[in-house]
Amino acid sequence: MFTKRWLPYWLILPAAIWLGLFFVVPFYSLVASSLFDPHGSVLTGYQVTFHFDNFVDVVQKYWPHMWRAMWWAVVATLLCLVLGYVLAYAIAFKTGRWKNLVLIMVVAPFFTSFLIRTYAWKLILADKGWVVHALQSVHILGADGRIIQTPVAAIAGLTYNFLPFAILPLYTSIEKLDRRLIEAAGDLYANPMKTFWKVTFPLTLPGIVGATLLTFIPAVGDYINAELLGSTNDRVVGQDIQSLFTTTGDYASAGALSVILMLVILVMTLAYVRKAGTEELL
Repeated sequence: MFTKRWLPYWLILPAAIWLGLFFVVPFYSLVASSLFDPHGSVLTGYQVTFHFDNFVDVVQKYWPHMWRAMWWAVVATLLCLVLGYVLAYAIAFKTGRWKNLVLIMVVAPFFTSFLIRTYAWKLILADKGWVVHALQSVHILGADGRIIQTPVAAIAGLTYNFLPFAILPLYTSIEKLDRRLIEAAGDLYANPMKTFWKVTFPLTLPGIVGATLLTFIPAVGDYINAELLGSTNDRVVGQDIQSLFTTTGDYASAGALSVILMLVILVMTLAYVRKAGTEELL
């Protein structure tokens, strides 16, 4: 029973039990709730009646919120990639003996609650805050202009909160880059821009793909930034799921909306990875 043949299976058994209890079982429960009888309630109970119309109903009702969440996540992901790539490149090539300190500064926000960091942005972008005052001084915002409770504030919060998720995989990919290839491109009279697109970018593509996935996937389902920084008129799908589960008690709609969101993210992820030509990441 404890022979060498069975040893690998015994080693993965704890992880398999963990995944079964905290992933497979909750996932099954979520899918089951999406097929509940919509006429049930928390008080009377729900029954799995395979009511597939739940999916049609939530799509018709909440598709603008899902589209808004996708759009905000795409913009935030692009900002994270641009800012993260520049910072990761600087850390890998320019910081020298200060590299570890800068990496600690990148990871440091994780030691603070996600909620506290978002509340901090609410104070920073407040109507009487220094950011709004500075933008009004240079006439980017009008005298009555504001940032808080706008899509700009929500996207700024998403970008800040998920930026470390982009920096770390980008840094790992750039750090492994053979600098002799960059020097060789210069020796062949390639200018810095051409060297980047022909050498650096293709070789760091796995890091870019990883950073995109680690940023986009949680950003789509996030509702904290939209709740605290966005407007009540600009709801996203994460807010709808949270409200349906905890406030309304409509488990059928909440489950159906969650399953649809997961399927949409899965399809987009597979299409993106396939388009990027890095299927081995899967």
